[in-house]
Amino acid sequence: MENLLESTKKLIKGSNLSMTEAESCAHMLGWNNISDDAKVNFLEALSNKGETAEEVSCFARVFRALAVDPKLEDYALRGIDVCGTGGDGAGTFNMSTTVAFILAAMNIPVLKHGNRSITSNCGSADLMEAIGIKLVIDLPAHRRALKELNFSFFFAPEFHPVFKSIMPARKILAARGKKSIFNLLGPLINPAKPKYQLMGVYSKHWINPIAKSLSQLGLKSGMVVHGVMDKSQGLDELSCCGISHHKGFGNLDHLGGVLDIESLGLDQCQASELIGGSVEDNTSILMEFSKNNKAFVKTGLRNSIYLNASAALLCLGKVSCLREGLVEAKEVVESGALLKWINRVKAFYKNV
Repeated sequence: MENLLESTKKLIKGSNLSMTEAESCAHMLGWNNISDDAKVNFLEALSNKGETAEEVSCFARVFRALAVDPKLEDYALRGIDVCGTGGDGAGTFNMSTTVAFILAAMNIPVLKHGNRSITSNCGSADLMEAIGIKLVIDLPAHRRALKELNFSFFFAPEFHPVFKSIMPARKILAARGKKSIFNLLGPLINPAKPKYQLMGVYSKHWINPIAKSLSQLGLKSGMVVHGVMDKSQGLDELSCCGISHHKGFGNLDHLGGVLDIESLGLDQCQASELIGGSVEDNTSILMEFSKNNKAFVKTGLRNSIYLNASAALLCLGKVSCLREGLVEAKEVVESGALLKWINRVKAFYKNV
């Protein structure tokens, strides 16, 4: 505890933590013999100082190492995670989850990591449950799911038992309306460690630091994105509304800046076209989208989903440009492949 207190004092003075200090503090946050108040004070001091890319990378390395290993390295080498930090408060439909389904329907291994949403009416886990995906399955079932569906979901509480000791401090901070490093870590600590990632962040400030962190964690290729809709509302994914920022890492390190969606043949849309609702509402949107019901699913939402799917394909090196990716993503839906995949999902999990 003395080391955590000393590090807290250092942070309050505005000094960054060394790699050794950051890793040590990450370990100590999981210890039961350290008080919640001490953990809260450390996390608040770190947030007030401003986390560096190196500090985030060190925390991510520790919690990746402490996670339960699903032993799926063969799938991880060619697999991707598509997710955001959450916390943007935009109330949009579950685009990242839908993109994950599109990729899986294209025979691309998707190793998705996440938790239940605190701020959303329908989080990723809620939507997955609604179409029959079980959040908690045994380790062999994850391998079977990837073999038969090209998809498996790693429910964070099952793979990060150390977080039980950290959750009280996180809840105290949340009650105060304060974010901490843990609002960033979720997408960085996928226990399956896929080598490709499309990650959204809730603030533009985090685009470059998180891209650097993902690169330091050894991922092959990917992109970090953030959108700004009307009235400066942030969004942790790309969209056809407002402005979309992006930064590549690994094989895509040369990419970055503001995305010009008009050059891709996409029109700007209103923020209202992207809004989701309850679990029932979003399940209906997903199913009608998979049926290619253009009268039910608004154009701006459809195109925004395709845009994110295209970015994921670019991260994987499956396409040479976003325009090419848009064509391939649309084909998955218009051919009925996505709907067939969802039906296979329902059948698979009935027997798990």
